Amino acid sequence: MGRRYIVIGSGSIGRRHHENIAALGAESTLLPWRGLDARSLERKLQDAAGAVIATGTDVRLELVELCARFDTAIYVEKPLAFRSSGLESLLKAAKPVAGRSVAGFMLRYHPAIIALVQDPVEAFRFGMEVGHDVRRWRQGWSFSDSYAARPEGGGVLLDLCHEIDMATCLFPGLALGEVACIGHRRFPKVDFATRVTLRRDGLTGDLAMDYLSPRSIRRLSLRGIRGGLDLDFMTGREIRWRGGREVERDWTSGRNKMFLELMRDFMDLAEGREPKENPLLPRLDLVMESSALIAQAWEARQFCGEIEWVDT
Repeated sequence: MGRRYIVIGSGSIGRRHHENIAALGAESTLLPWRGLDARSLERKLQDAAGAVIATGTDVRLELVELCARFDTAIYVEKPLAFRSSGLESLLKAAKPVAGRSVAGFMLRYHPAIIALVQDPVEAFRFGMEVGHDVRRWRQGWSFSDSYAARPEGGGVLLDLCHEIDMATCLFPGLALGEVACIGHRRFPKVDFATRVTLRRDGLTGDLAMDYLSPRSIRRLSLRGIRGGLDLDFMTGREIRWRGGREVERDWTSGRNKMFLELMRDFMDLAEGREPKENPLLPRLDLVMESSALIAQAWEARQFCGEIEWVDT
């Protein structure tokens, strides 16, 4: 078996993975999902070290089943599934290769998150917020034609999956509370602004994301009796305090660096090497807690109003 990989799904994320595999010195074949020939794919899987599944969330199970049948390691984009039954089926199908496979939670490679897991804040409250104007998400991109506009598998909650995943990394054992959503008249059952509450004994958390912000934001705040933290992912600026002592750190890091590091670890797993040590490695058999919470949150959405929004 050579250092050959298959990327299934030729959207922006699939193209990114295709380019990153090549940058890491391996051969990559990019295959669009639409019109994919099953027999041709089977032939390619026979001598591939691994496959990246970068399709829509609702069409991944059959590809996972096929890769597992050929004993091919898989990199499955996040979220793994948006329903609990779908998640159970996917993880069951992936079980033969799960120890050599990963889920695409690349924010687990953000140096600030790794540092925070290694030196935690004893918090009683946390918050995460994300916002951007989805109409200006990418050049030449249309929301109406995207996966995000689908009633099944679209909406802002599934983009909030990184924050749900990070919350479970920082605070294992969280339970789901309220999931409140704002919809849009032109896109039934698609949430444009969502707030998720999480809790465990002595701790509460709020995660929020919207497609409506005129300015892109992504931030994390932690509050504890003896200290706290504020982190701006957009600027890389972190302020952390313990008692009266305050420390500022700069975590400026290119976004693609996280994608590259996760892909490098996946390739190490796929090719039988020990990956670089990351305490948050999103190996497929280790991401059940956050993936289950994501699916539960999507199933628990409660719409509490609609917006009027043009030029989508």
